[in-house]
Amino acid sequence: MIMTTFKKDLPLFARFWLWLGRLLGKTLLVLLCIGLLGWALATAWFAWQHRGPVSALEQIPDGEAAMTQDVIQTAVRIVDQHRESTRYLRDAHAKAHGCVKAEVQVLPDLATELRQGVFSEPGKTWQATMRLSNGNAYPQFDSIRDARGMAIKLLDVPGKQLLSDQQRRGEQDFVMFSHPNFFVSDVAEYRQNVAAQADGKKVMAFFPGWDPRTWQVRHLFIALATLSPPPPSPTQTTYFSVSPYKFGEANAKFRVMPDPANCPTYALPAQNQKLPNFLRNALNQQLSTDRVPACFVLQIQRQDAGKYMPIEDTSVEWKESDAPFQTVARINVPAQDFDTPALNLQCDNQSFNPWFGVEAHRPIGGINRLRKAVYEAVSDYRHSRNAEQ
Repeated sequence: MIMTTFKKDLPLFARFWLWLGRLLGKTLLVLLCIGLLGWALATAWFAWQHRGPVSALEQIPDGEAAMTQDVIQTAVRIVDQHRESTRYLRDAHAKAHGCVKAEVQVLPDLATELRQGVFSEPGKTWQATMRLSNGNAYPQFDSIRDARGMAIKLLDVPGKQLLSDQQRRGEQDFVMFSHPNFFVSDVAEYRQNVAAQADGKKVMAFFPGWDPRTWQVRHLFIALATLSPPPPSPTQTTYFSVSPYKFGEANAKFRVMPDPANCPTYALPAQNQKLPNFLRNALNQQLSTDRVPACFVLQIQRQDAGKYMPIEDTSVEWKESDAPFQTVARINVPAQDFDTPALNLQCDNQSFNPWFGVEAHRPIGGINRLRKAVYEAVSDYRHSRNAEQ
């Protein structure tokens, strides 16, 4: 009774705002319910679409060769766009923090089923070169959000190389970056994405048209997660192969993780992250100034084709709950001086390619097939242009 009288006594304007507030509250509640329902349906649809079993064999789509040629032309255009006055840069991972010597030792007690390729001999120690880098195609401040890269080249590897014109190399390369999955699924998406970015149309990289069915919202979130804040040091980051490789008769992905327990205890002094090359400084501080080695483990994750672990879609992370990572080798980066003009030039001229290797670790899947053509074309173009400088 008192409340009814109170409402009648309110001015018309005040009653209108009360009514509007109730309407907005109900509207927001309805929208929230619709959003939750949409999220639940999308999650259920994604789970239904992304379930095993999957193929353990490569499946090459029609038109992939033509799309690859388009990507090569775009990659060369990026190299031209980002060239410096005295040299042409890589189309990705252009800025190195340094190339360092490393030792990769196969576990002495490695399980028999994991003795494949360069891991066939338990206890074997490979001499290696490791390149640590930022992911961007242009050298930028280390403080900018970016992916971070690690490439490892095992030296003096016997056996027939995958590339017929590279038989003298005797190498096995592992190329990785700091996120477990890629922001494109296949060559078609990569072509569309990289072309949009090369044209400066970053929005169109994930929203190529007005049709919502072409929008790649999930891939956008993967890209945003990939562009992470910088680590304290390149030696304190986990790196992933992202794409799959042969591992003997199996298919597998690789991962390299820091392994401080097998190195002397070390606390990196705080670095000035406002400096453009503070990650190089951090690496130099540990290896050159403080003379403390860095340690990693090299692990593999074998495909279980009964689970949703596809070969041809690099946007899908293989879940550890479906297939755990298994350590096959330990990596030791000894104390060393690496930051000299001569060594930095040698580092810049070094080529890393997942197709530099042996059949036991052959790259598989669309993105790796694309890499084979693009890496070779861009490397040849970059080296030929630099030789003309």
